[in-house]
Amino acid sequence: MTDWTPQPFIQNAIVCLQAPLLVLSTPDGQLRAGAAGFFASDTRWVSRLVLTIDGAEPEAIHSELLDTHRARFVAVRRSAYDPTPDAAVSVERLRSAQQDGFEQITVSNHGRTPVVLPLRLETGCDLANISTVKSGRTPAALPAENTGSGLSWTHPHTGVSVTLTPSNTPDRIDPATGALEWTVDLAPGQSWTVSLALVADGVADAPAVVAAPSTDRRPWSDIQVRCADRRMSLLLDRSLADLQGLLLSDPQYPADRFLAAGAPWYLTLFGRDSLWAARMMLPLGTELAASTLRTLARRQGTAHNPETEEQPGKILHELRRETTRLSGGLTLPPLYYGSIDATLLFVVLLAEAWRWGMPQEDVATLLPHAERALEWLRLHADADGDGFVEYIRNDDNGLVNQGWKDSVDSVQSTRGRLASAPIALSEVQGYAYQAAVAGAALLSAFGRPGADYWLDWADALARRFRSAFWVEDAAGPYVAIALDGDKRPVDAVASNAGHLLGTGILSADESAAVAQRLAGPDMNSGWGLRTMSARSAGFNPVGYHTGSVWAHDTAIAVAGLATSGHHPAAASLIEGLLEAAAAFDYRLPELHGGEQRRPGSRPVPYPASCRPQAWAATAGISLLSSLLGLEPDLPSGRVALRPLAQSPVGSLEVSGIRLGTGDVTVTVDGHGDGSITGAPGSVHVETRPALPAASDPRIPRS
Repeated sequence: MTDWTPQPFIQNAIVCLQAPLLVLSTPDGQLRAGAAGFFASDTRWVSRLVLTIDGAEPEAIHSELLDTHRARFVAVRRSAYDPTPDAAVSVERLRSAQQDGFEQITVSNHGRTPVVLPLRLETGCDLANISTVKSGRTPAALPAENTGSGLSWTHPHTGVSVTLTPSNTPDRIDPATGALEWTVDLAPGQSWTVSLALVADGVADAPAVVAAPSTDRRPWSDIQVRCADRRMSLLLDRSLADLQGLLLSDPQYPADRFLAAGAPWYLTLFGRDSLWAARMMLPLGTELAASTLRTLARRQGTAHNPETEEQPGKILHELRRETTRLSGGLTLPPLYYGSIDATLLFVVLLAEAWRWGMPQEDVATLLPHAERALEWLRLHADADGDGFVEYIRNDDNGLVNQGWKDSVDSVQSTRGRLASAPIALSEVQGYAYQAAVAGAALLSAFGRPGADYWLDWADALARRFRSAFWVEDAAGPYVAIALDGDKRPVDAVASNAGHLLGTGILSADESAAVAQRLAGPDMNSGWGLRTMSARSAGFNPVGYHTGSVWAHDTAIAVAGLATSGHHPAAASLIEGLLEAAAAFDYRLPELHGGEQRRPGSRPVPYPASCRPQAWAATAGISLLSSLLGLEPDLPSGRVALRPLAQSPVGSLEVSGIRLGTGDVTVTVDGHGDGSITGAPGSVHVETRPALPAASDPRIPRS
């Protein structure tokens, strides 16, 4: 039997974040074991920080997140000498994702007699990589050295050292145990405080990502939302604060900022995640989209490399400073390209940002990279020449599945049989269709050749898709999750079909059939959209991609449902996701459990979920966009407004929506009637009635 260590659970963790720094704490405020610690650029600088007073740990009574990068923990130290049942001594710990004063400990005497308290702080450092921590492995703590005022640790192989220095010199420093000790003498009503600072030396000179420049200006507008339903405003406020904490910069060009995928496991650049997050943020401006696209374009593939799965024109999957170690003994290189969809989403984001008003010069600069991405689609995306976009990993060390559902068991049949490679995912065909059509529009608008080719290519793909991906069961026709290596449909009912809505690859009747499936009780959990039908043999409500609910996945389906006119289904999913957000204090996790909602119940956390996660946070912006129904095409001088009918949140007034370089205010009443104020005079605003749902959900065979 191979050695096995479980991934640590973090569903109750308090996360302080200012990328690339984060502190992961248990609710009692102590840092010990598991995933807890102070991390900088995917390396754990502090792995242990355990406070005792008079030989015992204080009893935790409260913890709270003050804002994205700060948390507060309150505990008491009870004693037989307390004159009443109330504790006389309290401990407050303020923790921040910053090196200077990352921890402030205050001990207070609220009693009427003096106290003398031995205070001990046990510290430790292992300089473990985040992938090691995620795997559940616990490296041995490094030996500590007494600096005279604190402690330091040095990695024997890399030479990296970390020094921890308290503001008050300890009475005793014990490097053998990593302990710092003070004798705290407090008169009645008196408090004592110590702050801890961290400094690292010898850190790699070429980091994969760097902290965003210190500035109050965010690469998106400051929106103001007035809503009859307070949940919407609370979700947006929390999400935008978290997104600020997730901002990182390109070390090659620090002015270009992008969103890290999520904390704690994915605090770096991910092609798919960063593109989707920037796409959902387009109503707040195109600056984030432009800088994300430029950051990815600098690393666009130029050669064939089986080890990294790089191909000419391909957009990366993941960027790290060092090798990532996955469960099962797999490893990923620091620059890894094993993503089947990021390259397609690159083209789609550029086209959509152009329609939202990205400056022409920015679009023109990125257009050659979009052309290379389309060339990848033409030459390298079809592994076996069957006319579909598919993946098969190039060696035994890459990801088995390379769509957004990238776990090993994510692509399976209704009976639980795992798909064999090469695998053609259904939603990827929709992305490819959308990229071809969007790419054609860009090429035509900027006088580049190839538009007709890509329109013809998209039409041919749609015909192939219609004949190969549609299957049928007792409930009627639906889209299979994928085709396997034998070209057989992998017939699980899954949320992937929701990504097809709005791509253009479906007819109106096909969209109606998809909407009908997504709205069914086996898919709609009441807390959002399940990744896989509850009727499937492999359904697991806390499976990573086999029945859980992902916020961004639900938001993408909502956007497609709203665009295609299936407003009741969209409204139901919005309501469910807002209820889930309220249960998680409006910091939506990466995913949560897919159990069925019952009156008075709460969603079950996924125990290893990132929180915050970029595309979970931007899901709130996407829901708002679906409610407003704003569809700009500024190059053509048009903006369409088709708000969601039967809104689950009532009336809305949103100011700060960015169209080009200006802001507008969008107002929607509870019946779906809307208006825009502040639009440029050169832009024609078209208000549209809600689209009727398709009358016939049956799919004509071709």
